[in-house]
Formats: sequence, structure tokens, C-alpha cells
Amino acid sequence: MSGRLEWLGSLPLEEAEAQLLTCCASQRWARKMVAGRPYVNESSLMQAAISGLGELAWPDVEEALEAHPRIGERAEAARAEGVSAEAAQREAQWSQDEQSGAATAADTVREALAAGNVAYEQRFGHVFLIRATGRSAEEMLSELTRRLANSPAEERTVVRAELVAITRLRIRKLLGLI
Repeated sequence: MSGRLEWLGSLPLEEAEAQLLTCCASQRWARKMVAGRPYVNESSLMQAAISGLGELAWPDVEEALEAHPRIGERAEAARAEGVSAEAAQREAQWSQDEQSGAATAADTVREALAAGNVAYEQRFGHVFLIRATGRSAEEMLSELTRRLANSPAEERTVVRAELVAITRLRIRKLLGLI
């Protein structure tokens, strides 16, 4: 078992939940993850995380989405109940780093992303979610435009897959694996 995995397993219940909420802001998911401790290795933690995400009802997914800023907007260090200022700041920094491709985009691309975000939210009722890490603003804009044609049911499936990808990435960050 890695040192960071041991660290996560040794935290008091509330602190462990707060740390996991920086990976996925669904209270239900974080509580389930804490209840499953200790994890014997990173693989078992990831399997539990993915399984837990798959079990979330749509309102739980919407709760997680509320913690994500629009693509192209700077994340604020918002503190959910029980989340320390340090953890909130770390999550905001993760979001900023993940969206770095949008920060350096041309003005026309940033403007198109802003307009696309609004159109997406009007169509689907929630923020456009995409694993932004390693993607350029142009790639994210293309995906946003493509996904605007999805049905609501199709988009919910895509959103769940993106939430899994982001959560996996953030768990790896939390454990110091990347």
C-alpha cells in the first residue's frame, strides 16, 4: 500500500470525505468511498470509485457538476461543507491546470467557448463537462459543438463518462501519482 493510500485510509471520516470531495463533489459518492476504506491498492480504490460513480442517481451527478466551472472560466476556491480552505484551493488549482488549454486560446475561440457554454447550459440545464487535461481550446470547442446535437439521454451518458475520467485523474493527483 502506498504512503498516500495509507494517509487516505487513516484520515478521520469527515476529513477523508472532504479530501475525496475534491475529486468528485457528490456527497453520496464521497461517503461511499470513505465507507469502503481501507483500500489495499490504487487499483481497488479506482475500481470502487468507478463503481460508485456508476451507481449515482442523476441528482447526485448534478451535485458533482455544480463544482465544475465553465470551460474557459477560472475556478474559485469554493468550500463545500467540511472542506478545508487548503483542499478547496487545491481543487481550484487542479481545475485551472486542467483547463490550461483554454487559457491560452485566441480571443475568438474563448468567445466561442463562452457562447457555447451558455447554449449548452440552456439546452441541458447544467455546465458542459469535459476532461480538459491535454486538450486545446479548439478541441474542447469542437466537442462542445458536437455534443450540442446530442439528445438529453445521450448527453447524460457522455457526462457520466467525462465525470469518471475527471475523477480518476483527480484521485491520481490526490494520491500524488501525477
